[in-house]
Amino acid sequence: MKPLAVLGTGSDAGKTTLVMALCRIFADQGIKVAPFKAQNVSNNSAVTQEGREISRAQCLQAEAARIEPSYLFNPVLLKSQGSHAVQVIVNGLVYKSQTTVDYYEEIDSLKQHVQQAFSRLQQDYELVIAEGAGSPVELNLLDKDLSNTYVTNTFNTKNILVADIERGGVFASIYGTMALMDPVMRSNLIGVIINKFRGDRQFFDEGEKIIRDRFGLPVLGVLPFLPLNIDMEDIQSLKNYQQRVGDVKIRIAVIVYPGLSNYNDLDVLMADPELYVELVHGNCLLGSFDMVLLPGSKTVIRDLQWLKQQGLFTQILQFTKPIFGLCGGFQMLCQSLHDPDALDYDVAIVEDGLGVIDDIVTYQNPKILQSGYYQLFSYTAIKGYEIHCGRMGKYPLFYQGGNFTATHVHGVFDDDAFRNDYFKAINPSYHGFNYGQYREAQIQGFADRVVENLDVNSILLALQAD
Repeated sequence: MKPLAVLGTGSDAGKTTLVMALCRIFADQGIKVAPFKAQNVSNNSAVTQEGREISRAQCLQAEAARIEPSYLFNPVLLKSQGSHAVQVIVNGLVYKSQTTVDYYEEIDSLKQHVQQAFSRLQQDYELVIAEGAGSPVELNLLDKDLSNTYVTNTFNTKNILVADIERGGVFASIYGTMALMDPVMRSNLIGVIINKFRGDRQFFDEGEKIIRDRFGLPVLGVLPFLPLNIDMEDIQSLKNYQQRVGDVKIRIAVIVYPGLSNYNDLDVLMADPELYVELVHGNCLLGSFDMVLLPGSKTVIRDLQWLKQQGLFTQILQFTKPIFGLCGGFQMLCQSLHDPDALDYDVAIVEDGLGVIDDIVTYQNPKILQSGYYQLFSYTAIKGYEIHCGRMGKYPLFYQGGNFTATHVHGVFDDDAFRNDYFKAINPSYHGFNYGQYREAQIQGFADRVVENLDVNSILLALQAD
């Protein structure tokens, strides 16, 4: 079976969720399928069982395919560190931090890692579905493009183009992308999918005819707007998140600092109808909230300085109700943060923390990458993962004292028992819900809606053609 590439007319066209849906659809048909993204740019990452770090998006796609995530699914991951610098992760391990210019100068060596990963997946799986990045026709970057032209041409993939109708200009975006598309990529184009359509489907019948007759491109499907409230890939997805608010028992203030990372920790909270989550982007009075959450951060010291500049530092210290710190948020609660090798900050620095935890954070290599079950608080087996350079002597894994609870382990709120006990202590009338069932229903429900509106048979025929 030939590999498939899902390309977009632009960023946020819906490539990630479509690949997720296709992974579930083909897995349900008994096909051994794996997702792939040569290069992802995201601070939202997870740790595989191999002890490697990849984008959360590829983890979600692997979950949909019912397979274990692997570093092979995302061989190059870039994490923003501010000031035009990125942390480059190759095959799931930190390679180096460098400027964007320096990164592009090494693009040829990175192509080798992409080729090796894709080739391994082709040996192990019947079908590999590669997700593109942004637009495949950024003409000034084609020689530096790992996720679009390089993959499609190197592996002779069959290609699907996804167009976002919600942002307008869908015909121009399709026509322009086709006109500028690499000839090899264009020759393998199966068709286009119109995504995020709102309203009555019959109103696009004429539009479908125009694309088919005037552009010479089959329309494989017109997908309705389908919000997916799990594993948000970037901060834009977080802004578009739709809370499932019901009988609210607890109001939570989530501090959204500029370097916010691993915001998938918020998924379960926003999906809980008994919780109201407010994203706090600047100074505000926290007194009306029942809890404050300090989530993960890719730039902990810079975000701690931001708390001070915004006035939130003082607000947090004056807050007497429960405060929860996750990873970078955990580190901010300590006495001081030491970065002698400039791993977290631009230069070597010592920064005073909130000081409520009697411990010192020191940033060291190598980055801690672990995944599994943890003994946390009074619980013997909470599933989660660690991904941090900050190390603490007294409380390396978790802390609990007074109104403060904190841990380096991401995913703790996904555990129903821990989450229920924690929030019942805040409000005894809290009931809780089964997050695992909710999450699976989100994935399957999304895939089912895609199937209803997609010509899957035409895609399969193209993949099986000689």
